[in-house]
Amino acid sequence: MKASRAKEPAAGSAGTMSAEPIMKELAQAADPEKAAFFPRFFKTGPGEYAEGDRFLGVTVPEQRRIAKRHRDTPLPELAKLVGSPIHEHRLTGFLILTEQFRKADEETRARLFEFCRKQLAGLNNWDLVDTVAPKIFGEHLIAHPELRKMLHTFARDSSLWKRRIAIIATQAFIRRGDFEDTLAIAERLLHDPHDLIHKAVGWMLREVGERDLPRLEDFLKRHAGEMPRTMLRYAIEKLSPQRRRSFMER
Repeated sequence: MKASRAKEPAAGSAGTMSAEPIMKELAQAADPEKAAFFPRFFKTGPGEYAEGDRFLGVTVPEQRRIAKRHRDTPLPELAKLVGSPIHEHRLTGFLILTEQFRKADEETRARLFEFCRKQLAGLNNWDLVDTVAPKIFGEHLIAHPELRKMLHTFARDSSLWKRRIAIIATQAFIRRGDFEDTLAIAERLLHDPHDLIHKAVGWMLREVGERDLPRLEDFLKRHAGEMPRTMLRYAIEKLSPQRRRSFMER
């Protein structure tokens, strides 16, 4: 007889409807070497942007697999995950939330969006923001353009993470050929002091250029001379060598 293989728990089964089994699976998947490396990679030291964040050492692919198995976790239990001091708890919780949002009807999306708005404190590193901002904030604001002013308010906020949400959320707009909010927020963030904002703005400008090169070049002609070098390098990455040199010389 062939040896029987243990089955993975079915998504939505009784054992997957609370935060505790998810936390247990994450603990079982922890890698001590990664747990030592991640705090340096994600800048958790004194005075750094993610000071005090804690890691188990679980890879993102493994977190995605765990999130998929627990994709029906209810919001009160997700709140425990995204409010945890452990980074992987929060990211796995937000991965589940984005998957629920993707499959939800409009009424449920509104409820998930409001839940997410109340959990901004948990979005306190760039990987968390980049997971949630386009897939929940951006997608919801496509259906509710009257709420887009929220992103412009975030762009003026003292919180680094709200400012990053503001620009990264517009990725959802860019992918539909809508660049107005991206360009307006990018202009507001031109003189932002933080490197993570420089990278994010440059990235979104590059995405605009991949779809509408004249719009990107028009923006660069007006602003390349005042853009932080990192932002400019990200924005012009896909241009021809000649055009890159031209803008860098500004």
